[in-house]
Amino acid sequence: MAYIFSTWHRPLAAGIGVGLLAACSAGPDLSGVAAENTRALKRYDIVQAIATNDKVVVAGTQSGVVLVSADEGKTWTRSALGNTSLVDIASCGKQGFIAIDHYHKVWSSDAEGRNWQSTKLEQPGTPLAATCDPQGGWWVVGSNATIVGSKDQGKTWQVTDLKTDKQITTIQFIDDQRAVALGEFGLSVYSTDAGASWTQGAKLPGEFYPYAALFANANEGWVSGIAGQMLVTRDGGKTWNKQPNAAGVSLYRLFLNGGVPFGVGAGGVIARLDKETWRNVPYTDPLPVFLGAGAALPGQSAVVVGGPGGLLRAVATASKQ
Repeated sequence: MAYIFSTWHRPLAAGIGVGLLAACSAGPDLSGVAAENTRALKRYDIVQAIATNDKVVVAGTQSGVVLVSADEGKTWTRSALGNTSLVDIASCGKQGFIAIDHYHKVWSSDAEGRNWQSTKLEQPGTPLAATCDPQGGWWVVGSNATIVGSKDQGKTWQVTDLKTDKQITTIQFIDDQRAVALGEFGLSVYSTDAGASWTQGAKLPGEFYPYAALFANANEGWVSGIAGQMLVTRDGGKTWNKQPNAAGVSLYRLFLNGGVPFGVGAGGVIARLDKETWRNVPYTDPLPVFLGAGAALPGQSAVVVGGPGGLLRAVATASKQ
């Protein structure tokens, strides 16, 4: 027996045919891809370092991208530096910024975070931290307890090899003459002649591994370590004492914000030193990811933080929050 469509089937069958034709002829919706391509921040960005001056905020990513904001983190511009992985960034005041590259280069820019140029870095074998001295000289530390400095924008380098198989993970110039560098197994190294020479100091207790260090002046300083450990010195590093960390996580970056020590670290934590204890700073919409970068916004009760997944944002830190 032949099958005969009833009259009510025909419009349905016709509608299905038209729908199939439309489905076959319509292209994929790429609006989401286009929107993502116009964003300065990408989902795959891992922000590893942030530095600021009185003009801009500069952030560097694991994949060699520099992100710059001239409006306190509201909007960002994106520049790719190529086969690069930016480990640390430092502000050199009016002379601009420097960034160290895992692939043995130092990158430098102007004070607006533009016009990035690279200089080859022979030592240390693995660069881990960078800073600028008050005169604008470049300094880099890393593996094999090596400290290198340049007064001519990377054309020549002064190399200090402490001849020990230890990583130096932090360096800071406290003033024109005094500087401090800290490393694994409690290593501490000091200079009192603007980096011309370096002398080992007292070991930090417990073979401490420093993630970050901050000196507010020649006497008072803090250092963060594994499993949320915090140490404080008030005699320029001669002695160190444990300090309570109520935040309960490791802090990967330390910096001053309005004269108060702050840190950022695991679990999306922003911490502030409150009297003698490090405590969480509550903020809106925290994400439970590591914050590998942080810096204060000059003149603001706010910090800029960065991490994985394209996380880069300004956070207010006023006491009322």
